[in-house]
Amino acid sequence: MKAVRVHQYKSDPSIDDIAEPKLQGPLDVIVKIGGAGVCRTDLHIVNGDWEAIQNPDLPYVIGHENAGWVHEIGDAVGNVKVGDTVILHPQPSCGLCLACRAGRDMQCSGDAFFPGLSNNDGGMAEYLRTTARACVKLNADTNPADVAALADAGITAYHAVRKAVPYLYPGTTAVVQGVGGLGHIAVQALAALTATKIIAVDRNPAALELAKQIGAEETVVADGNQVEAVTELTGGGATVVFDFVAEGGAEIDAWAMTAPAGYCFVLGYGGEFKAPTLDFVAGEKNVIGNIVGTYNDLAELMVLAQAGKVTLHTVQYPLESALEALHDLDAGKVRGRAILVP
Repeated sequence: MKAVRVHQYKSDPSIDDIAEPKLQGPLDVIVKIGGAGVCRTDLHIVNGDWEAIQNPDLPYVIGHENAGWVHEIGDAVGNVKVGDTVILHPQPSCGLCLACRAGRDMQCSGDAFFPGLSNNDGGMAEYLRTTARACVKLNADTNPADVAALADAGITAYHAVRKAVPYLYPGTTAVVQGVGGLGHIAVQALAALTATKIIAVDRNPAALELAKQIGAEETVVADGNQVEAVTELTGGGATVVFDFVAEGGAEIDAWAMTAPAGYCFVLGYGGEFKAPTLDFVAGEKNVIGNIVGTYNDLAELMVLAQAGKVTLHTVQYPLESALEALHDLDAGKVRGRAILVP
């Protein structure tokens, strides 16, 4: 099969011919990929930023936002059958540890793996090995390429919004900083789940125009005066700020946009957060980290997606054009999410 593999960090991946994955256990599932999202994390992986954390053997296949059709199942799989349309939770988990039993898939301490990040081949290929626990069954008429990026970008944004719902009652304000592949999903999730006033912040006018179309009531250009603009719009700061940038100073802006007793949800990474401890004490402000989401988050998000309440804005590329997609993403040319289609 064709697959996009990293051979050396800080160099472009290559498109190789490799063997198809095989079942390794009774709960394994082989999925024929119908769409694989291209994520900014993939750029970080290619750059070597995740090497110390995941340390995969090179070369390996990247791609952690995947949807497609069940191609083969292990002997113990009973929740899906061959031919089913599925989207995949990015981290197959053990189901037996305390974190899994509490529904915290990303904190699994058992036999979890992360195709495309850990030492396991990902989905920028024609086929992928995952497990039954990762499969969320979709309507048969769902096009996997239309929803694939919801497996990571979508679930990450939805997970943060879901956690913030108790704070976003009528009369509150929420800022989405960075209305890209994740941020535009957060805007829609906020509109679907809350009655808060949504404010979008981005340096790209096209991204802000999209934000208006999908639920943002106010938009702010990140031109250096965004903190002051948000402070004025919110009367002193937002109840919740979702920071999908979190680098280049944006992480400090997000904190400054957060109202006293408010919540700053950090989803982007690459920067360094610093704040005087007095800000925490006197302002009673909260900083909350986020990593992907739970299986239930993905299942709930797919209900919204299949009802048309959350729409993933995508640009599709054939698998053979993976390098073009990665370069376009790096250059800021992709509005919404790039999707590879084998």
